[in-house]
Amino acid sequence: MKAAVELLDGGATVPFVARYRKEATGALDDAQLRTLEERLRYLRELEDRRAAVLESVRSQGKLDAALEAQIRAADSKARLEDIYLPFKPKRRTKAQIAREAGLEPLADGLLTAPGTEPAAAAAAFVDTDKGVADAAAALEGARAILTERFAEDADLIGELRERMWTRGRLAAKVREGKEEAGAKFADYFDFAEPFTELPSHRVLAMLRGEKEDVLDLVLEPEEAGERVAGPSAYEQAVARRFGIADRGRPGDKWLADTVRWAWRTRILVHLGIDLRLRLRQAAEDEAVRVFAANLRDLLLAAPAGTRATMGLDPGFRTGVKVAVVDATGKVAATETIYPHVPQNKWDASLATLARLAREHGVELVAIGNGTASRETDRLAADLISRHPELGLTKVVVSEAGASVYSASAFASQELPGMDVSLRGAVSIARRLQDPLAELVKIDPKSIGVGQYQHDLSEVKLSRSLDAVVEDCVNGVGVDVNTASAPLLSRVSGISGTLAENIVAHRDANGPFRSRRALKDVSRLGPKAYEQCAGFLRIRGGDDPLDGSSVHPEAYPVVRAMAKRTGGDVAALIGDTGVLRSLRPGEFVSDSFGLPTVTDILRELEKPGRDPRPAFRTATFKEGVEKIGDLAPGMVLEGVVTNVAAFGAFVDVGVHQDGLVHVSAMSRTFVKDPRDVVKPGDIVRVKVLEVDVARKRISLTLRLEDETRPAAGRAPREQRRGNAAPRPRREAPAPAAGGAMADALRRAGLVRPEGRR
Repeated sequence: MKAAVELLDGGATVPFVARYRKEATGALDDAQLRTLEERLRYLRELEDRRAAVLESVRSQGKLDAALEAQIRAADSKARLEDIYLPFKPKRRTKAQIAREAGLEPLADGLLTAPGTEPAAAAAAFVDTDKGVADAAAALEGARAILTERFAEDADLIGELRERMWTRGRLAAKVREGKEEAGAKFADYFDFAEPFTELPSHRVLAMLRGEKEDVLDLVLEPEEAGERVAGPSAYEQAVARRFGIADRGRPGDKWLADTVRWAWRTRILVHLGIDLRLRLRQAAEDEAVRVFAANLRDLLLAAPAGTRATMGLDPGFRTGVKVAVVDATGKVAATETIYPHVPQNKWDASLATLARLAREHGVELVAIGNGTASRETDRLAADLISRHPELGLTKVVVSEAGASVYSASAFASQELPGMDVSLRGAVSIARRLQDPLAELVKIDPKSIGVGQYQHDLSEVKLSRSLDAVVEDCVNGVGVDVNTASAPLLSRVSGISGTLAENIVAHRDANGPFRSRRALKDVSRLGPKAYEQCAGFLRIRGGDDPLDGSSVHPEAYPVVRAMAKRTGGDVAALIGDTGVLRSLRPGEFVSDSFGLPTVTDILRELEKPGRDPRPAFRTATFKEGVEKIGDLAPGMVLEGVVTNVAAFGAFVDVGVHQDGLVHVSAMSRTFVKDPRDVVKPGDIVRVKVLEVDVARKRISLTLRLEDETRPAAGRAPREQRRGNAAPRPRREAPAPAAGGAMADALRRAGLVRPEGRR
């Protein structure tokens, strides 16, 4: 673990460390390294905050040995803030004013000696010069002091926070007069659920409803069935902590009222803020995880490969934009046709498409899935039917983000002089050929496979999505002689400027013939070369190993293997029989351990292999083009477009995705929908219910299911705005404890002076 952190701190990327430094890290994979990176970030932020807290308390002259030990022992940000709360600089409070008026002895006396009559004790502290007009004012000041003391007790607040988290619930009510305007939040107009059972999307939905002034949210400390008459369990906990009990003494009632006042005006408000933040953070973490997982699946979707492709960006009034790209993705031709209303030039459009397909050897037709998609799909079907000699295959492609790319600066640079609308058709064609290479040109947040993504932390989401793109690009590998600058910039060790330099060098000097030639690129130094070389592919170059994922530093190992077999490197590559006859242990050295040698042998069997699945297409049912064409019982083929915690959305070709609820995915319990399907999967589904007015389609993967759910109603979660069942408890906010934290501290990798 220490070696992994030192490598990352030294500028190595996660893909490089995971692939080429297994001996140093104990073969940690990219997911484990990302977890380590996140935890290390949290711990270093905690140490930075701890140092700031210690300095603040020390400057106040209030830091003693016991308090310092308590601060240093805090194992989470929440615990640290609880300890710091009494010392945090704040505006002049009622308690501070009361202390300045000399009322702290009164507060202490009433707390420790409740046998005293409060009013009588307070009379001795009346002092108009200090602003204490009478006994009632003195008691009010004493209460303010005790209230602040109760509310700033770190151990008590920690205990009450955990109790409220495990026992409390979030309740929502519609605001008066907002029923119609906020109809999309109707499932939460009268809603309550325990904190620990709220899935992320439900939390985010309610928070959005509150932000849009439709819902009022209340954090209730206990579920309805747990409420009892008299002091709440929370008030009793406060009283126990400070030795307060009702024994019939003169001061007992005043102290009990003070406890109740402290709970209701200070402690509950403070805990409510904490738990609201905790709910949001847990919901954001889960939503980011879902978005990242879906993005990974989309980026690693099956590529159609190097086949000439025609992209169709559908439209009615403005026409269908057509772009033909050759096998390498280079634009060969563009047109605009008008097959649909209002112009209805169907035959002329077919003639244009047939001519373009014939002239450029088109094999695939990629159709965007936006407005007029099904009508354009029917046009492509007619084209295939009338011209079987062309051997065309049509595929409907998600066009999410295509408009963002079209208007981007890179699109202007890549496709200068081309109309923005035609650039979208180019993007649609290219993303069928190679989804990864095309989608990296688009901001991941614009690809549209998240849930409530606009409500998430921009920093947290971007960091997670960027990591996914980096892992996917390096996991597949990049052909340095065809890759765009945006794709190259995602390769380990290559910045945006360096990517542009590589492209400029390629344009000026022709294709790279070897990885060594990369060293001639301006500003590509030894460190960058070490990081990127293994992920860049050069096919048909001077060295056959340059087309594999074997790192140049390990080429001597391969040559030693070739020498052992009596042949050359070219003959060894792909010779499974010979490769499997070699014993990895015989090639282990001080520089290359068994994990690396084993990886090399595996790579040599299938050099440069693409880890993505084989390409296949879905076929939408003829005659089913809009939601009104659906009927319960229909069995359709569709494409999974998005996966959330509560189920999967499937495009069946009606311009409105249907929901396969998690309960309709399998006869057995499904904890995570992604265990069953992933974005891009082609599936067969049965229609359960269709709500045309609300644009909701209920589907099932269990084709033997009854057409209609029990009692003729949609699943509970679909009635609740596509919410998930009340499943597992959400994990609490990240803590700094655990074996990983201890190991990082012992290794001296968590330092007060900063992250790195």
